[in-house]
Amino acid sequence: MAERSTAAVDVADNSGDEPLTAQADQSTADGVAKNRERDTDSDEAQGSGGTERPGKASAPELHSGHKLARRYRLEDCVTRLDGFSSWRAVDEKLRRAVGVHVLPADHSRARSVLAAARSSALLGDPRFVQVLDAVEENDLVYVVHEWLPDATELTTLLASGPLEPHDAYQMVSQIASAMAAAHREGLAHLRLNPNAVLRTSTGQWRIRGLAVNAALRGIASDRPQRTDTEAIGALLYAALTQRWPYENDAYGLSGLPKDIGLIPPDQVRAGVHRGLSELTMRALVNDGATASRHEAACTTPEELVKAIGEMPRIRPPEPAFAAPPEYQRTTYQQGTYGRPAPHPGITQPVQAPPPPLQSRTGRALKWAVSALLIAALGLGSWQLADALMEQGKSDDSNQTQTTDEGDKNTGEPRPAKQLKIQDAVEYVVSGSAQHPEDVGETYDGDSSTYWRTASFRDGPVLAPYKPGVGIVYDLGSAQTVSTAAIGLYHGGDHTTVNLYASDSLRPSPGDLKSMQKIGTVTTSGTTATVKVTKKVKTQYVLVWLTALPHAPGDQYSDPGYKQAITDVKFTG
Repeated sequence: MAERSTAAVDVADNSGDEPLTAQADQSTADGVAKNRERDTDSDEAQGSGGTERPGKASAPELHSGHKLARRYRLEDCVTRLDGFSSWRAVDEKLRRAVGVHVLPADHSRARSVLAAARSSALLGDPRFVQVLDAVEENDLVYVVHEWLPDATELTTLLASGPLEPHDAYQMVSQIASAMAAAHREGLAHLRLNPNAVLRTSTGQWRIRGLAVNAALRGIASDRPQRTDTEAIGALLYAALTQRWPYENDAYGLSGLPKDIGLIPPDQVRAGVHRGLSELTMRALVNDGATASRHEAACTTPEELVKAIGEMPRIRPPEPAFAAPPEYQRTTYQQGTYGRPAPHPGITQPVQAPPPPLQSRTGRALKWAVSALLIAALGLGSWQLADALMEQGKSDDSNQTQTTDEGDKNTGEPRPAKQLKIQDAVEYVVSGSAQHPEDVGETYDGDSSTYWRTASFRDGPVLAPYKPGVGIVYDLGSAQTVSTAAIGLYHGGDHTTVNLYASDSLRPSPGDLKSMQKIGTVTTSGTTATVKVTKKVKTQYVLVWLTALPHAPGDQYSDPGYKQAITDVKFTG
């Protein structure tokens, strides 16, 4: 059940030293080169200090639809350069999107690429994009790795401006810790640049191309730890200033002005965090000094992690709440309706209301009204008691049997109450996420917006290739849910919706088996009303789709089995 996503992020950093125009001339045979990377820097611009050895073999002639090992179907060519090519592909055995690097087996770098890929796969650190397979077969060497559809590379993030201090702090902390762990296992990156750093939809930072990208490009370094540490410093410099800390422009960023040397970030841009600025200079090649020249340089990722730990923690900014506009009385409320204001655009002063009845006559009037009310209440109570006594006598003379069941049935049913949704998170059990950034569209009160699934090849039932897709909703507190009304974008045969009571807003993938199922419905229309069959009190409710109708292609996805949720409303 292959998933399709137009928002997929390339997980291969295989860019070269040629400009984009030169790369475009080397596009694939079918004319498709989507998500082409913007890495146009040279090693000098990157400041890596590495060396590159040219390959001698030509790139294998591959095309979209070609299968490797009767399993990996190539879809789109991302890069074709230096005798190797990188592709977005589909693992037809596990029904998931993957990335693939391919080069001839007689390529001068084939052995080093295989060794680097296998070493990286053994690390198994989730902070790195994982290598899934490394194979030599039929005169080809290919490396299969994760595909991250919900991640955004740092190059794209910096296109709109520098990062906030807290985001930059999180980025350098996570990247430095990951590289320190890799170097402890004897692995280096040597191509750590803004294209190799990704931020997922959950805010985690991940690194792609560990060891493999350098092997593909034939890059080596006599000081790998120093090279990677300087690269982390360059990433932090770019995140704080939106400038590349060398004279050459690279990764869509302008370089520093010529002949001024390496100046601290807080001298490039106003408002840069002072501690992060000094940390940047300690990581970069800077004659072993910081901006204030008081601290020693960090020459390894481990030293950089220690320096970050000694800094005061940078907290996220407080959420800003806009003050409500000051209440303005209208001219109608002021008793001047139909007459123009003496000064247009200026609200007339409001006259103070008259004081309450404080005179002798006013006080006497208040006491008289109070006495009348008390007398009326007493008379009404007496008449009501007399009527009840007469009715009791009549019931005693005629009643032969009384049952509790009759008393229960006399009460009117309690009216349904709509429960307010406070938050929602997409739930992923296996494979990749659908569109987690759009879950808020399902309870925004606008039926024209929606959260959509990917387009699947087989259906309507998603199992066994994928157990389902769905969203966990937070009701704010424990509530007794009676009904869920769900608006659907596509009709047809058929959509199956299940409701589960969850223990948290972000349950782990294995929690689905232990969740209590409280309702289910199958529909062929564009609405699904799920009535809860097991009354439970829960704060979190999972809306889980296990079968999807077939729908035609649109601007977002190809034809296939898919669905979209427009509105979700819970009543209790």
